[in-house]
Amino acid sequence: MSGLQIISFIIIISFVLLQTQSADVFSAVLPHTVTALTDSCVLIPCTFNISKFEEKLQNTTQIYGIWLKKRHDYMKDKSSVVFNSRQNIIQGFRHIEMIGNLTERNCSTVFYNIMMNHSDPYYFRLEMEPNVFRATFNTNANNASDSSKTVRINVTDSPQPPELISSPDVSKYVKEGTAVNLICSAEAPCPKQPPTLSWTNIPKSANIITQLQEKPDKTHSVNSSMTFNASYMDHKMNISCTVTYPRNISNNTTVNSTVMLRVSFPPKETHIIIKPSALVTVGTYVTFTCKSKASPSNNMTYTWYKRGQKTPLAQEKMMSFIVTHNNAGWYFCTALNKHGNQSSEEIQLLITGNIYQKTFNIQKFTLKVMLFVVYDVISE
Repeated sequence: MSGLQIISFIIIISFVLLQTQSADVFSAVLPHTVTALTDSCVLIPCTFNISKFEEKLQNTTQIYGIWLKKRHDYMKDKSSVVFNSRQNIIQGFRHIEMIGNLTERNCSTVFYNIMMNHSDPYYFRLEMEPNVFRATFNTNANNASDSSKTVRINVTDSPQPPELISSPDVSKYVKEGTAVNLICSAEAPCPKQPPTLSWTNIPKSANIITQLQEKPDKTHSVNSSMTFNASYMDHKMNISCTVTYPRNISNNTTVNSTVMLRVSFPPKETHIIIKPSALVTVGTYVTFTCKSKASPSNNMTYTWYKRGQKTPLAQEKMMSFIVTHNNAGWYFCTALNKHGNQSSEEIQLLITGNIYQKTFNIQKFTLKVMLFVVYDVISE
């Protein structure tokens, strides 16, 4: 290799190195996808980084933000521009507002009055004049030519139902007295018009906190947390979280999610029902029923007792017999499941006597009266 060739090679290498060192390194942080609701707005959270940005700002007199739809090659196809803060262009939308401060690396933008035809990929472009920096961003910092990874707006007419989760899982039974936390979460694509959340069938001990939250990708959601202590009175209660999305033109849209609360608990409200009544005559067929609320209620056992007797009378939910004078007294029952037991209050069975015996006694009394009358007549 001649000396001239060596010098040329060194010059080329030096030029490449200089070009590499002076090349701008830039990237943008955008969510890959945002879901928007028709007749509403959508926020695209956006931040960017540029090498030596503060130094470039010192040489910048004006800074502009541009949004492109479908195509990212601004120099070849400017028909893709939907927003240009430099030329005050808004194309294809009723209104677009860049709420971020570009001098603070914030390019967050709100697109208003979303329609179905707005579903597309969008690219952000920054221009710092006079000719300090001009580039179109994407989310792939390792490959600036890769335009496949940028924000995409997906538009829908119907929002997804809210996500409803519980801790612990109330659909698999929670023990009475357990602290339960229900969290209802709904997407808030338009934080300026956030959805409202409401609950139905709220337990008496419930405490509810609802707030708008920012997610890791800078999009937003509305979260409502309801905490309460599980009560047997809430067993099999359907608790619903309802979300209402405001819309500019059409009616507000409401969606909901529901979970059934299942509570396990020992017998409650145990009591006795007597048929036909607790006041009966000898010879009446009477039925005692032990009633109780419990969960689980299958495989429950019932035991009957009479005051003054240590031995149980029966071990079944219903106890029946024909009344005699010996059946008078006080009775109670005990209900039992795997979580515990409860006894009913005592109830008194009163016996008024045999109706046939009463009739016979009346007849005897009438006969005696008649005999006395006859005796008096004869005596006279």
